[in-house]
Amino acid sequence: MAQFAILLYAPAPADWSEAPGDELEAHGIYADKIGELGGSIVTGYALHPSSGAKSVRSDGVTDGPFVDSKEVLGGITVIEARDIDHAVEIAKESPGTWRGGIEVRQLLG
Repeated sequence: MAQFAILLYAPAPADWSEAPGDELEAHGIYADKIGELGGSIVTGYALHPSSGAKSVRSDGVTDGPFVDSKEVLGGITVIEARDIDHAVEIAKESPGTWRGGIEVRQLLG
């Protein structure tokens, strides 16, 4: 099976300590649901709030995420799925859609 990055975007600063309890609980349930849908989790990480990020460009380093946005990257899950359509089917079940959005990208390799 191919591997896909499920990129979770949440309202800035994407501080998971401020996420509603039912949403955090649903993420644990979602992990089981991925298997039920025929996929598998390779790895996953929640990120610290974007307010602690640093952006590096050719002309220097700035505080904060790379782009100024209402929603920022809050976490990454790498899954195995049959194809992009299967990965999207799995991503649609994520509680990451409750307050933000999800991007699905196939990994090279």
